[in-house]
Amino acid sequence: MRMGWAAVALALAAGTARAEGERAGDFDYYVMALSWSAAWCELEGDDRRDPQCDAGRGTTFVLHGLWPQYEDGWPGYCRTRERDPSRADTAAMADVFGGAGSAFYQWKKHGRCAGLSARDYYALARKAFRSVTIPPVFAKIDKDLKVPAEVIEGAFIESNPGLKPDQVTVTCASGLIQDVRLCLTPDLQPRRCGADVIRDCTLKDAVLEAVR
Repeated sequence: MRMGWAAVALALAAGTARAEGERAGDFDYYVMALSWSAAWCELEGDDRRDPQCDAGRGTTFVLHGLWPQYEDGWPGYCRTRERDPSRADTAAMADVFGGAGSAFYQWKKHGRCAGLSARDYYALARKAFRSVTIPPVFAKIDKDLKVPAEVIEGAFIESNPGLKPDQVTVTCASGLIQDVRLCLTPDLQPRRCGADVIRDCTLKDAVLEAVR
């Protein structure tokens, strides 16, 4: 059995989280993490029997999260007077996050730190997700491929004119391509990633699992 997704993230995450419970709205930029759905299913979703992992869904990248970030480190579980989203609010974001549960978790850990209401945070997350073109080639991956992470990064740069190498990074977990992470200003313009985010996966034979 592979290491669980959450454990992998804790083991491999670059940088450090500051003490939790910071004041909402105090951050420098966003990291938008796009997860390769098949990798998430392999590492965690299959064990949960998550519907996102059902065969025939054809899911490529989903929004792992839109994370407020410091130049060094990040806030988490921030103090806010904003109310948590309703079940209807989280259900409405399932198409972007891959599921309602993921949408709520991202609000709880990261969204509260944005200094926005839950609905405004979700709207911003959807806008950020739509601002990026997912390279069409990824929808055609019908078998597992071994590729350097730099190939994945290059595909995003080619499909998104103006995106620069220092504004995007690719992460791996357990030998799998995991996330494509793009660094954005608070108004969602691409910007250089902080030193603790910009560390690319260096594997030359990382596995990009077939679309399910």
